[in-house]
Amino acid sequence: MLIDTHAHLNFDAFKNDYDKVIEDCLKNDIWVINIGTNFKSSKRAVEISENYEKGVFASIGLHPINLDTDLVKMKVDKSEGSHFEKEFDYQKYKNLAKSKKVIAIGEIGLDYYYRPKTKRKKELFKQKQKDLLLKQIKLAEELNLPIIFHCRMAHNDLIEILNYELKTKNYQLKGVMHGFVGVKEQLKKYLEMGFYIGFNGIIFKSIEGISFEENIKEVSIERILIETDCPFLNPIKKEERNTSLNLKYIVKKIAEVKNLNFEKIAKQTTENAKKLFKI
Repeated sequence: MLIDTHAHLNFDAFKNDYDKVIEDCLKNDIWVINIGTNFKSSKRAVEISENYEKGVFASIGLHPINLDTDLVKMKVDKSEGSHFEKEFDYQKYKNLAKSKKVIAIGEIGLDYYYRPKTKRKKELFKQKQKDLLLKQIKLAEELNLPIIFHCRMAHNDLIEILNYELKTKNYQLKGVMHGFVGVKEQLKKYLEMGFYIGFNGIIFKSIEGISFEENIKEVSIERILIETDCPFLNPIKKEERNTSLNLKYIVKKIAEVKNLNFEKIAKQTTENAKKLFKI
């Protein structure tokens, strides 16, 4: 059995066949957690999950890229995952979390990939994302739910925020660093804070300054979660739509790097996901 801890079958890329994909996953003993990136896709993730007695779950949240700051312009389509929100409606998301199928808050975090050009606007842009993150951390703490963190080009800021929240507010934060792309020093800090590390198809790519194999070696199998981030990051053919059925390739790669068998990684990562998300 495998658990895809980060999928987007709630996105428009699957609007015509999400049910068929899920059916194929369940037949192959693959459970799926669909991740929201705004209210629309979060609601969609919940609706899909409620169609299934077991094996399909939802996480809800407002992705930093989906916050309309009026400071950056991005070319996006009109899919479920690309809807922008001016602010985070705390109560609306809290009400959505009443569904028993909601097992996490996320994906939330910081993303500095798209950013303004001037120094003043950059600082304002970063602060808006941080404020958004803090509101959602508070929601996760109130609801006693783990967090699925997204972080791109912002690890130092995220680490600083999490250290502060854990130490000064006595928060008992639990969660996973989704699709971790960072250096070993940053990885160690997340592990010290007790977070899990998620690996997906990006480990097959080459990124300057990042060693995915070294990162995989650094994390004990008791702290690894596996994911696809589908429809993105296809580990085999980047031109094709990725699906949760490709999760096996992530397991194979991790097993190869750690010199362990497939079954060992599959069993442990499944146990990890069940423990973190209480499923």
